[in-house]
This record gives sequence, structure tokens and C-alpha cells, in this order.
Amino acid sequence: MVTVDEAMRRAIALAARGLGSTSPNPVVGCVLLDAGGEIAGEGFHAYAGGPHAEVVALAQAGARARGGTAVVTLEPCNHTGRTGPCARALLEAGVARVVIAVDDPTPAAAGGAGTLRAAGVLVETGVLRAEAERGNVAWLTAVRRGRPYVTWKYAATLDGRSAAADRTSKWITAEPARADVHRLRGTVDAIVAGVGTVLADDPQLTVRDPADGSLAGRQPLRVIVDSSGRTPAAARVHDDAAATWIATAAAVGAGPDGRVDLTAVLTELYARGVRAVLLEGGPTLAGGFLAAGLVDRVVGYVAPKLLGAGRTALLDAGVTTIAEAIELEFTDITRIGPDLRFTATLRDKGV
Repeated sequence: MVTVDEAMRRAIALAARGLGSTSPNPVVGCVLLDAGGEIAGEGFHAYAGGPHAEVVALAQAGARARGGTAVVTLEPCNHTGRTGPCARALLEAGVARVVIAVDDPTPAAAGGAGTLRAAGVLVETGVLRAEAERGNVAWLTAVRRGRPYVTWKYAATLDGRSAAADRTSKWITAEPARADVHRLRGTVDAIVAGVGTVLADDPQLTVRDPADGSLAGRQPLRVIVDSSGRTPAAARVHDDAAATWIATAAAVGAGPDGRVDLTAVLTELYARGVRAVLLEGGPTLAGGFLAAGLVDRVVGYVAPKLLGAGRTALLDAGVTTIAEAIELEFTDITRIGPDLRFTATLRDKGV
């Protein structure tokens, strides 16, 4: 017999399989237990417009769903969009109990728990809520704030340098860390870089297979923040590997400094269905996002090297004194080959 907590953890793991392919929808996982408490079906939302997690799990369970328990990471939807309401599908399958981790914060889709209760289904909410929220943090943050969830990714030496004095930077980190970056890219909807990085490094900004360098899976939108439109026509970000948006001040609007309004960039991306953004370069753009309070998470790859000179990973984040330092809270520190990867969230100084 499978416990509800065990089933929810499985559902959270299933939901993670949809990272990078479901926007503007959330990632959702569902495990169906039959009346005897054994797993009868499971599923996850794989792509926007595709069947929802509950529908996939119900199809696997068949008649075993009747009298059983649906364990789902997000409140079953209560509306008809590109697919029908999952609350209704659960009712029609004869599910007796629904266990939910997180309530749906969107007015259009919320209300599934109420519909199920009104029909006599036993509904329990808040089971492993914190774990489920962590797994769906980008979408939840985005819909609550009306802008994409932003992760700043950088690679640096132990003394914080992203390039040597002669501007060489290939490679700061070893192959395992670079492969991990491609995995990270595959979980987001857009990769953002500044025109300075394009001019200096001519990156492709795609998700690639570490084994052979070939393109791998769905490609995020490439966004180049380029105030005055300096991105060369021959730059690799203009190839056909992925879609690209050059965000200029003329098109998006300018901030007080005359550069692209970064808040406006995120607003436009949200309108395009982007819910998770990976901010990759360079140090000036990262400083601008941090100074504007637009970074939600930091993923840093730190190499066991010292340079003592050269370009730093971050410039001008709006900090002029130690009391203004942007404080982080580590959520993970992992060794990746010879390098370290740390993940941290920005600490709310108002708490």
C-alpha cells in the first residue's frame, strides 16, 4: 500500500519532467491510487495544449480509478481551455478522494476543489505544499507577480573572475559543469543575454547535447538586450536553431539611463507566454537586473582557479555600501566534476 505522502512525492517528481515545455501552463504531476491504495495510474503535463496530468493518469488507471484517490501537485483545473476541466474528468471517473498540494492561484482555472467537494468527493489540500511549490516555483512566482521568474546563471573563478586579463574565458569551468548548464537551459522558456556578450563571445544560446554538441530538444527563445541595435546580422543568435528577439530601447522603451527598460522586457516576455527566464550574460546586464530587483534565483558555477585580474562576473548592481549588499540564501551546494554549483534565492530584507 502506498501512502499519500509517497504518492505526492512521486507526483512532484513526475511534474518536473514537464519543466521547459509547458508554459504558459504549470508543471503538474498526478498519481492515482486504487481503492486498495496501490498505484493504478500516473501522469504529468508534458506540453501546453496536451493532456493534463490527471487525464493521463486516469487513462492509465481505467476502471481502477473508481473509488480511488487522486494525488495531484496542483488543484485540478475547473475550466475549459484547450482541454476540458480536470475536476469534471475526476468526477466522471468515480474518484472518491482528491489530495492536492497547492491551490491554483489563477482565477480562470481555480475552483476545482470546490467543484469536487460539492459533488461529494473528499478533498484534502496542502499536502507537501512546500515541496510542490519548490518544484513549480517558476510558474507560481510568474503568475503571482505578472512577470517571468528570473534565474541569473554565471560561471566564475574562485576569486569571482569570468574572464582573464586578456579577455579569454574559454573555459572557466570544466565539461561536467558546462553540460549541467545545458540541462538548466532546457528547463526555461527564454535565455537572456546582453549585446556585449554577443559582441565578445558570439554565443549560440541553445540547448545542446554535451556528447556531440548537437541541438537537444525544445529550444528556448533567445532574447538579446540591445539598447541601440548593435547585434550583428551574422551573429549566431540569428541562426535558425531557435527563435530570437532583439529587445531594443526603441522597441521596448528606455529606462532613466537611456538603456532598455528591463521591467518592460519581462512584461513583454510574460505576454508571450514566457514564465521562466535564464539570465546568462554579461556582468553589466546582470547588475542591471539585480539593481532593479528582478532576479529571483542565482545559480553559480565556481571553478577552483584564481586569476587575480580580468573581468568580474558582476558589475554595478546598485550597491554602494556593505549595508546595501544583496543577501542570498543557499538552497543547494553540489560538486559538479571539479567545480562547485551553488543555488541561492534572494533574501527578503523586510523579513
